[in-house]
Amino acid sequence: MSHTVGIRQAQKRKTRQALLDAALRLLEEQSLSSLGLREVTRTVGVAPTAFYRHFRDMADLGVALVEETLGSLHATIGEALTDSADSVRIDRTVALIADLVRTSPAQVRFVARERHGGVAPVREAIAEQLGRFADEVAAVFARDPGSKGWSEDDLHMLAGMCVDHMVMTASSLLEAGPEGEGRVTSVARRQLRLIALGRRHWLD
Repeated sequence: MSHTVGIRQAQKRKTRQALLDAALRLLEEQSLSSLGLREVTRTVGVAPTAFYRHFRDMADLGVALVEETLGSLHATIGEALTDSADSVRIDRTVALIADLVRTSPAQVRFVARERHGGVAPVREAIAEQLGRFADEVAAVFARDPGSKGWSEDDLHMLAGMCVDHMVMTASSLLEAGPEGEGRVTSVARRQLRLIALGRRHWLD
């Protein structure tokens, strides 16, 4: 009996992932607000009623895509910020973003488009994830000796600026394509160095 239940659960997970993957492929050419449930289920080859065993609606599927795309990055970004030297942090962060765009362009495109898209729960889910990134970056900055005397508000302002810069860099890399990657990453590193320089003199 337990073996049968296990098979059913595995099949359910497989179908759920197939729906997410199909939606992501379809979203390369359109926004979530224009994507229909039947279009997704037809791509997977399941009945529309099967969709509701996994998601309440298309917005719920979009939130799941956000969690799948951004949720796994928290530990990776944390590792990129472990070194206290600004130059190392900058190089690691920009390399991480470039690698993400290179290996997962559909996911990056989805987040970039839906961050200001027409589906409110998805916008809110993206904002929540980016807010978590900002909190984590602010916590790293707070441990730096150079942050002595900084207010909590200023630390969060700086962290939010860095997270916004990451998203902007990812969008620029998508637009530039492989041939423009070197140019975009060079500018991104210089911009982050400018932010780091300003940080050193913020309390002057």
